[in-house]
Formats: sequence, C-alpha cells, structure tokens
Amino acid sequence: MNFSAISQAQLPALLQAMPKTELHIHIEGSLEPELIFALAKRNQVRLNYTSVEALRSAYAFTDLQSFLDIYYAGASVLQQPQDFYDMAWAYFLRAKADNVVHAEIFFDPQTHTERKVSMRTVITGLHQACVDAKEKLGISSSLILCFLRHLSEEAAMDTFDEAIAFKHLFIGVGLDSSERGHPPEKFARVFARARQLGLRSVAHAGEEGPPAYIWSALDVLHAERIDHGVQAIHDAALMQRLANQRIPLTVCPLSNLKLCVFPDLAQHNVAQMLDQGVCVMLNSDDPAYFGGYLNDNYLQTFAALGLNASHAYQLARNSFEAAFVPDAQKHTWYTQLDECFQQFGA
Repeated sequence: MNFSAISQAQLPALLQAMPKTELHIHIEGSLEPELIFALAKRNQVRLNYTSVEALRSAYAFTDLQSFLDIYYAGASVLQQPQDFYDMAWAYFLRAKADNVVHAEIFFDPQTHTERKVSMRTVITGLHQACVDAKEKLGISSSLILCFLRHLSEEAAMDTFDEAIAFKHLFIGVGLDSSERGHPPEKFARVFARARQLGLRSVAHAGEEGPPAYIWSALDVLHAERIDHGVQAIHDAALMQRLANQRIPLTVCPLSNLKLCVFPDLAQHNVAQMLDQGVCVMLNSDDPAYFGGYLNDNYLQTFAALGLNASHAYQLARNSFEAAFVPDAQKHTWYTQLDECFQQFGA
C-alpha cells in the first residue's frame, strides 16, 4: 500500500473515516456534565455544582487522584438500570460518529455497589445498551469488569463473587483507579480466579506507576493487554518484550495530557513506541473529563506529533489485532481498513 500517496491535508478526513476499535474506555468516564445534571434531576440527587458550566470548569486536574475525586462524585447520579443504559447509549452514539466498529468497555461496579446500587442494576443497564448498539448502530461491544486498586483485594474478591452470576454478560476483568502505591500483584489472587473461570484479563500499569508495574501486570496478573503503559519507554528490556510478544498497549494521549503525565502532546511517546514495533493504539479513556473522544485523540495527537498515513494505518490495525474477538472478525476489519485507505489513494 502506498501511504505516501495520501497527503497531510487528507489526514483529518482519513482519521475520521477509517474503521477502528476502542479498547480503553471507562463508561463512567463518558458521563458528560449535561447528562449528569439530567440524571441528578431524574433521581433527585443533590450536586455540589450549580450548573453544567460550573461542573465542566472543575475539570482542571493536576494528577490522577484529582480527577478520580470528581469522577466518583459524577457517578453518584447513576442509580437505575436506565441511567446506566442512557450513559452507555450516549457513548455509542459518539463512537458511531467516530467510525468505531467495536468497543470493549470498562465499568467499575465498586463505584456503584458501595452506594448500594446492585450489581444487577449496573450490568443489565450496560448490557442492554450493548445489545442495542449492535442492532441499531452496527457496533459490536463487550464489557470488562474493573477492580478499584485503591481498595483491598478482599473487596475485589467480594465484588467478583457478586458478579459471577452475571459472568455471561462480561468477557474479562481489569484493574484501574489510583496507580501509585497499589502494584498489580496486590490483586494476584482475584485475577487468578478470573482466569480459572475463563475470563480475559487487562490491567492499568505504567501510567503514573513505574515500568516495574508493567512487568508484574504481565508476570503476576497475566494481563493480556496493558492499559496506558507509557512508562515502558524507560525500560529497554520491557520495550523489547512488548514488541517481540505483540503485547498491546492501549494508549490514551489526551488523558495523559490532562493528567500531566506529559507536559504537552508534542512530547508524547506514542510515536516512539509505534516506531519500535510495540502494538500501541489510541483510545479516549474518560472522554467527558479529558477533552476528547476517540477521533479527537487521533486528530490532536497526529497534529502535535506530525504523524502520517502509515502511522494511522498501523494504529487502526493494532486496535483490531488487540481486540478480544475471533480472528475471522479481525480479518474482516483488516479488509475494511485496506478498502478505506485505497479510497484515499493509497
């Protein structure tokens, strides 16, 4: 394929048009201020902000914890299955506009069960949105249950016990929330149990934490994908392993910028990792809070780093390769990607 035939002027349209998957999206992090206020009114929840504008103006974060504080406050409006459905459906509409063909969606049940919202309420609301997204929008999707790492492994195990009754509605487990001081090995037993039950595994590591957290996510938790992973660049042996074993990193540039992992996008290392053969792809993480959905991440990152059509193709193809779907489905997407690039002259 002749990528050089695609000009830089064509890139924005190409990035918009090309099919892609999203593998690092926290559904609670897609909850826009307008919907927060609508659900607060529906459920008679009192917010500490007087308006949508006041809430949005509070989205000035200095690190991961400062974001999490407001993230959990926003989630307090989610109380009924319809609330979870409405939140997920709003995300799917944005994903459709970005030509996302498949999404693997993280959800944090502990954020809700601690508020006495049942596991059934959370999962059934999200699952119905996934079913409707496939039928009405043509977007396939799966749910991944994440444990909050700032809580204990015992709490994670209790959550998993409660979720097992709904195991047919999610495909894997993940690990998120505050990284510093909470190494992956803290959750070794609950991840081992999930694997025994045939679930896939992913883990946040190497966002604010050191490369050692990526090693332990791989070797102790047996994570199949690493979420973020940008600190891997500081460990040459780890970079070699990631490249050789095609271990995916679900990188989230605008999130990294908003949480001060990088001072500006022009210093982001996604291009370095891509050029070193690591299976990286772009994702939006918590788009309502971090200033952009998937195509926003593509457009702003490409503009900041001067990436080209070859990078676009590899990032999209990596996103298909890393998805937890059958190979036959991946090959269908590869064909669709090729056809898209050919339409742009490649």
